[in-house]
Amino acid sequence: MTSNVGVIGLGAMGSGMARSLRRHGNQVHVFDVRGEAAQAFAADGGVACASPAELAAQCSVIVSVVVNAAQTESVLFGAGGCAAAMKRGSVFVMCSTVDPNWSIALEARLAALGIFYIDAPISGGAAKAASGEMTMMTAGKPEAYAVVGPLLDAMAAKVYRLGDRAGAGSKVKIINQLLAGVHIAAAAEAMALGLREGVDPKALYEVITHSAGNSWMFENRMAHVLSGDYTPLSAVDIFVKDLGLVLDVARASKFPLPLSSTAHQMFMQASTAGFAREDDSAVIKIFPGIELPKKP
Repeated sequence: MTSNVGVIGLGAMGSGMARSLRRHGNQVHVFDVRGEAAQAFAADGGVACASPAELAAQCSVIVSVVVNAAQTESVLFGAGGCAAAMKRGSVFVMCSTVDPNWSIALEARLAALGIFYIDAPISGGAAKAASGEMTMMTAGKPEAYAVVGPLLDAMAAKVYRLGDRAGAGSKVKIINQLLAGVHIAAAAEAMALGLREGVDPKALYEVITHSAGNSWMFENRMAHVLSGDYTPLSAVDIFVKDLGLVLDVARASKFPLPLSSTAHQMFMQASTAGFAREDDSAVIKIFPGIELPKKP
């Protein structure tokens, strides 16, 4: 059955998710602060909207794929925001990485307006978002799932239902980001040491990706380093933010995270060194005395 569904945020993940929804026969309305991104999507068969409110007036489900809680607040409650235009019984699907306590509070705020909420952080990268094979870590009321279940399945190969109230999805995503950030930092450190010691980087990559020391992040991100391509699929500053959230959550319960703290400082160093908007694999650039492969 064709649904009118809205997607707000057409970045690396959101654009792929919108295409997956359209591929499953849905009428997809989109909004992005970059008007040209929405128009490009519309040229291939979607509907571009001038504001979140315009989008909300036409859709019973809105999927928000913006960067953080502040942008989500703006999408919902800012000028031209969608909350005031959403009909009672509509569903807002929030895919950003945020403080779980903020997500819990947002569910209550939207419930007061008669709007259902799915706490639904995502993982997998742009390629999996485009192919509908990413992972969603979700939590929400059964009534919300009854509306959006097929749409979630259209966007993701794995849709984990982690509870009947907001917060559980964001907590699992925080833990995922702890591992992702630490793995990228560790991968960069290992590759940097190899370069320093004069090891051929392609040979090192081949050996590690077929040995016990491999990780998904080493295999994925060090390929960017080998190609000398730091075009941001996930930027350095994403992990400044996400590892900051990890540490905030742990700090609230006085839980020590020594590896996360070190990785966060590495991404902070890369950001302040001028690499904030480069691919997160650019964290390798903080290491002195190494010659990185150049882009052909």
